[in-house]
Amino acid sequence: MERKENHNQAGCQNEFGALERVLVCPPAFMKIEEAINETQKHFLKDNIDREKAMEQHRNFIQMLHEHGADVVQLPPLAMYPEQVFTRDIGFTIGDTVYISTMGTDMRSGEDDILKEWLQESELKHKKISTPSIEGGDVITDGKKIWVGISSRTTEEAVEELRELLPEHEMISVPFDSQYLHLDCLFNIISPQEALIYKPAFSQEMIEKFEAHYDLTDVTDEEQFTMGPNVLSIGQDKIFSLPVNQDINKKLRRAGYDVIECDISEIIKSGGSFRCCTLPINRN
Repeated sequence: MERKENHNQAGCQNEFGALERVLVCPPAFMKIEEAINETQKHFLKDNIDREKAMEQHRNFIQMLHEHGADVVQLPPLAMYPEQVFTRDIGFTIGDTVYISTMGTDMRSGEDDILKEWLQESELKHKKISTPSIEGGDVITDGKKIWVGISSRTTEEAVEELRELLPEHEMISVPFDSQYLHLDCLFNIISPQEALIYKPAFSQEMIEKFEAHYDLTDVTDEEQFTMGPNVLSIGQDKIFSLPVNQDINKKLRRAGYDVIECDISEIIKSGGSFRCCTLPINRN
């Protein structure tokens, strides 16, 4: 894969370009402290096997390396049990990394670690000051930005983003409040295609999606195991969980190269491949 010459410049236009540089954070202190979604409620009693989660995360990073990505690891800190989900602390649109204002006290401060790395790396960045917005709710497709309105992302924060990006079409996406982030329910995998868990959306919203994409349905069972939360890395290659056989079969039938990687311990906290990665550069 051809690398960008200038490593001091971010660049992401969509969710499916070739992944060149990505931020992750090892789940060294991962645990479910308070159940904030249905998945966490289910696994609260057993909680997280950190050793297993770390092993799975190392394997995931190795596979990303093998497929040409430069993987940068942020330092894990004991005070942040959800730090593995780097997607939420920011999002890259064009040549700018936008730093989130976190929607919960438990994760407040993770964004400062991102800011420090961006400053050290001399990358263009802007802080969204309005409470609150998290990257799991922000899905980019060229000049269209779909933003979930959730318990973590407000209309007011979306308005600030709209003012910062006047040349983009900012589309607010309300969804069932029992779900945490938009990317657990909807994910764009090509200019024409997206994955969706339809029961979480109104018919009006589904029709809006249908006007732009061919939608592939995710079942109830596979939404629970984070079926929509795949990671596209370019050239029609997609990371997906081995357990999600229905969606994997549909993706392969549609011509995608599905890279199955087991991060089943990490998804107990309610996030999968997209949640665990913050792309800085896509080509």
